[in-house]
Amino acid sequence: MRTLYLDCGMGAAGDMLTASLLQLFSEPVKQVKKLNDLKIPGVKYQLVACTRGGIRGYQVRVFVKGQEEENPHTQTEEHVGHKAEETEKHTQEHGHHSMSQIVRLINRLEIEDQVKQDAVAVYKLIAKAEGKAHGQRMDEIHFHEVGTMDAVADVVAVCYLLNELQVDQILASPVRVGYGHVKCAHGILPVPAPATAYLMKEIPMYAGDLEGEFCTPTGAALLKHFVKKYEQMPVLQMEEIGYGFGKREYERLNCVRAILGETQDKVEEEILELCCNLDDMTSEEIGYATELLIKEGALDVYTSSIQMKKNRPGILLTCMCRAEQKEYFLQLIFKHTSTLGVREYFCRRYGLKRKIDEVQTEYGTVHVKRASGYGVVKEKLEYDDVSKIAEEHSWSVAEARNRIYGKL
Repeated sequence: MRTLYLDCGMGAAGDMLTASLLQLFSEPVKQVKKLNDLKIPGVKYQLVACTRGGIRGYQVRVFVKGQEEENPHTQTEEHVGHKAEETEKHTQEHGHHSMSQIVRLINRLEIEDQVKQDAVAVYKLIAKAEGKAHGQRMDEIHFHEVGTMDAVADVVAVCYLLNELQVDQILASPVRVGYGHVKCAHGILPVPAPATAYLMKEIPMYAGDLEGEFCTPTGAALLKHFVKKYEQMPVLQMEEIGYGFGKREYERLNCVRAILGETQDKVEEEILELCCNLDDMTSEEIGYATELLIKEGALDVYTSSIQMKKNRPGILLTCMCRAEQKEYFLQLIFKHTSTLGVREYFCRRYGLKRKIDEVQTEYGTVHVKRASGYGVVKEKLEYDDVSKIAEEHSWSVAEARNRIYGKL
């Protein structure tokens, strides 16, 4: 599976993500030219190669009407100082942007529809977060720092480059957010800033031991939209690696590291087991309930013999389902069994990636179940097809299976 892994050990910002992705391409300069050809009003991208700590990487500089923007969100209170008035004046000169204005701007660009949809979705996340932080509706939000044209450029660039890479999944590390205070249009606020904090809901984050703001609202929104899971780097056969450097330097390498490679095809998901003990139902009633649960979409249903109170033999009914199906299957279990209580267990299920191929043989159509992952490949003939062919030719099931395999 083609996988992109983002190492966010020094946080995430739009320009750092853009720079790290550009290094994954064989000709990053050509990709920057394509970004400039998008003709975002007044915006020009510039790629800067640099070496830090002996590591070669890139910075992306964005110029708006010939002047490089500086996002106040990237400055801690101690870094602002005498620059505060200059920053506020600079922000006011470039004005504010409403959500509807940003959507119209993005939709006018000559890019694929998928890129437009992703870019708009990212900005809706930002607008929702800003609204939550400031008690406003999304259509009332007028962006300050995150709404300036350099942020539009960052969002569009990341969406465009990810579309070009065509990966199957995007994973990321837990995200460093930093600590301390940040100066922005609404005053001096704690890190992470309110909008960033809202965007980071359900994303693993930590402060770390360096003071400052390491994850911007733009970076947080891009991660929230694209990243499937946050975990330590999986087993991955690396193809390319990119380093996107931030503007400030620390004793640690300040970058987002993007790693592109292949991971094993596998299926991993969290599921529920709904269990109940039964000692006053007939075998026919239990069989009916089991078949009904499977028919209604349970992942699996099975029974086990147990010994219950007063030394009575009973049945343990287990129904496996996804979390979003819980209420529906609880209702079915209470309706079609005699139980008065159901226990819930969370499980993590690992599996192989599966597909079913339809194969034409001289004996008729046979479905072949194939599975792969974790370094193994398996296949199995559909039993119903094999048994049907065995019956038609008066063979045993084993003989029919062997004959079919001989013709595949």
